[in-house]
Amino acid sequence: MNAALLTLALCFTPGAASEEVLLWPKGAPGALGTAKEDVPRLLVYPAPGGKSATDKKPAPAVVICPGGGYGHLAMSHEGTEIAEWLNKQGFTAFILQYRIAPRYHHPAPMQDVQRALRLVRARATPWNVDPRHIGIWGFSAGGHLASTAATHFDEGKKDADDPIERVSCRPDFAILSYPVITMKRPFTHGGSRDNLLGKQPSEELVKSLSNDEQVTAKTPPTFLFHTTEDTAVPPENSIRFYLALRKAGVPAELHIYEKGRHGVGLASKDPVLSSWPARLADWLKRQTATK
Repeated sequence: MNAALLTLALCFTPGAASEEVLLWPKGAPGALGTAKEDVPRLLVYPAPGGKSATDKKPAPAVVICPGGGYGHLAMSHEGTEIAEWLNKQGFTAFILQYRIAPRYHHPAPMQDVQRALRLVRARATPWNVDPRHIGIWGFSAGGHLASTAATHFDEGKKDADDPIERVSCRPDFAILSYPVITMKRPFTHGGSRDNLLGKQPSEELVKSLSNDEQVTAKTPPTFLFHTTEDTAVPPENSIRFYLALRKAGVPAELHIYEKGRHGVGLASKDPVLSSWPARLADWLKRQTATK
């Protein structure tokens, strides 16, 4: 355990994180205090075998962004359940507890997700993670944050004093589940927009965070899942992002189911929707094949 990173060890039990790691041990940029909500962190769920299993090859990894309209975090069905599912697929999972309204607005969540990706890549060896296969997965507003990570990234600041800031924050693949994508009406989610950008954001800021308009050929391969019945975050969000990926020549897969409310998570109790994680599992096998 690296004390310099202020890693917080937890008693490990099935379904519980093995560690909590603060993204910025000396305080996050723009932090308004030192309470838990001011201190973004990662909850670590090692792949089967654990990070100390030297006989295991490095595992692919995913940073998870729970939804909640940028006003709370749905830590159960869009956090711990997702981490456990990823563990079963052979992934190491990291749940991101990012900063949210009313205390925080843009750019704090983006800073947190970028830092999380840098940190996982920088600590790939001690966590036994494959640095070539680090993805991002977000739900609803967390899907907006994940799509922000997939469209707003850099290769690291090579002259930074902090070695973590020298590392790329580009995800190698992205998973977007019923994501908020656009900040423009009529298809945006009003609560997410207000919590992230405020009541009267500039047109420039709205465009910058309408992530279907920020896709380039460098945006990573993306898997999208949505439902037609979603009235909170219309499926046009996923459709727009998918079409932008197609236009940019980025590999993409889109699944839109007819039935299903917003926020279904893995939909384990729905006989039809519960098939969508199997489609994702197949897609992930292709994304994490040895390059």
